[in-house]
Amino acid sequence: MAKTLFDKIWDAHVVAPVNGGSEVLYIDRQFIHEVTSPQAFDGLAKRGLPVLRPEKTVATADHNVPTANQHLPIKEALSRFQVDKLTENCEKFGVQLYGLGHAYHGIVHVIGPELGITKPGMTIVCGDSHTSTHGAFGCIAFGIGTSQVEQVLASQCLVLKRPKRMRITIDGELSPGVLSKDIILYIISKLTASGGTGHFVEYAGSAIRALSMEARMTVCNMSIEMGARGGMIAPDEKTFEYVKGKKFAPTGAAYEEALAHWKTLYTDEDAVFDTEYHYNAEDIEPMLTYGTNPGMGIKISEQIPMVAKVDNPTTYKKSLDYMGLKEGESLLGKEVNYVFIGSCTNSRIEDLRLVANYVSGKQKADNVYAMIVPGSKLVEDQVKAEGLDKIFRAAGFDFREPGCSACLGMNEDKVPKGEYCVSTSNRNFEGRQGPGARTILASPLMAAATAINGKIVDVRKNLN
Repeated sequence: MAKTLFDKIWDAHVVAPVNGGSEVLYIDRQFIHEVTSPQAFDGLAKRGLPVLRPEKTVATADHNVPTANQHLPIKEALSRFQVDKLTENCEKFGVQLYGLGHAYHGIVHVIGPELGITKPGMTIVCGDSHTSTHGAFGCIAFGIGTSQVEQVLASQCLVLKRPKRMRITIDGELSPGVLSKDIILYIISKLTASGGTGHFVEYAGSAIRALSMEARMTVCNMSIEMGARGGMIAPDEKTFEYVKGKKFAPTGAAYEEALAHWKTLYTDEDAVFDTEYHYNAEDIEPMLTYGTNPGMGIKISEQIPMVAKVDNPTTYKKSLDYMGLKEGESLLGKEVNYVFIGSCTNSRIEDLRLVANYVSGKQKADNVYAMIVPGSKLVEDQVKAEGLDKIFRAAGFDFREPGCSACLGMNEDKVPKGEYCVSTSNRNFEGRQGPGARTILASPLMAAATAINGKIVDVRKNLN
C-alpha cells in the first residue's frame, strides 16, 4: 500500500494502539528550554520519577536570555529565575544543557540542525510551537504542552491521534528578491491562520526542492501559523550533505547505514493526501503582514483588503485599529522605526549573509533602530569569521548575542508601544514584541531594505 512520508515515519514509531483511536508514539528526541520545562521537572520530582532516557533530551536557554552582556547575571528577576531553574533541573536529572556561555548555546530550533542532532526520519518534540522547523529534514516534529514535556521525560513516548495529511506543492522559480519567508507567508495568506488545522503538511514541488536546507527550515518553521500540527519536506541529497560531518551526525559505516534508511523517506507515488493545494512560484512576491495574525498578509504590490470583502469584519476592523492601518492602504512608503532580524525563523548564517550583502556600503536611516540577533553561538562565530559583523556595525545595525530576542516580549528586547517593527520573526499577534507593539512580518531582505530606507520599500527595486 502506498504511503505518505508522514505515515512511513509515524508507523515506524508506533509502540501500541490505544482504545479510542490514539496511538503510543515513541519520541526520538526532545528539546527543552527554560519556559516550558520547570513544571515538567517538578512533576517528575513529585512522583519520584527519573528522566527515563536523559541522553534523548537536549536543553538550552533561549526565550528569556538577554542578547547583550551574556557574561553578566541576568537583570530581569523572572528571566534569571527560569534560566537558573533550567540549569538546576538539568544537573539534577542528568540532561545535557547548552546554556549561556556554552559554545553550542542558541535558539532551540537552530542548534538542533546545526549540530546534527536533527536527522531524517526522527520524531522530535519540544515545548515550543515552532518545533516544526525540524521537519525540513524529513522529520515528524511538533510542539507540545508542558504536561506532554513531562510525559516524554518520564516515558520517551506520547499518546496521540494521527493527524490528517496535507500536501502543498509549489512549482516554478522564485523571482529575484523573493525568499522562502515569502513562500510561507504567501501560503498562509491563501489558507488563513486556521487553514491547516488538524493536518500535518508536506511541502513539495520544484520550488521547494530548489531551496537550501536553511530556507526549507524557514518554510517548515511557520507551518503552525496556519494551524497545522507541523510541516515537513522529504529529505534529498541537499539534506544528506547538510547533515554529513555535523558534530552529532553518524560517521563511517553508521552514516552509510543511516543514509540507506534516509533514502527510503519519501512519499510513494500513489499515496493519497486528505487535502492538496498547488501554487506557482512565479505568483509570489515579497510579502508583508498588515494585521494581527500571520494569515493577514499581502504582496508588496497589493493594498490592505477592504473590510467589506472579509468574513469577520468586526475582528478585522479591530485588527486594523490595533495596527493603526486602514483598508485599501498600501504599505509601500510606510515609515518604520524598528527592524528586527533574527528568531528561529530567520537567524541562520544564510539569512545574515543575505542581509550583509544588501547593507554592505550602505547606512541605515536615522529614524530606524535595527538589531540583528544570530540564532546561536555557532552562527555568531561564523558571522565574525566572515567579517559580517563589521559590515552590520558599519551600516549602523546593532549586532547582538544569540537568543529569541525581540521575537517575543519575554526578555529585554521589546518594541515600544505604538511603534512599527518590520520583523523576520514568525508571529504578529497583539503585544507579541512588547505591549502595544505593531509587528509587520517580512523576509530578511525586506527587513534590511526597510532599515536602510527608513520606510517600507519594494526590495526588488534595490537589489545589489
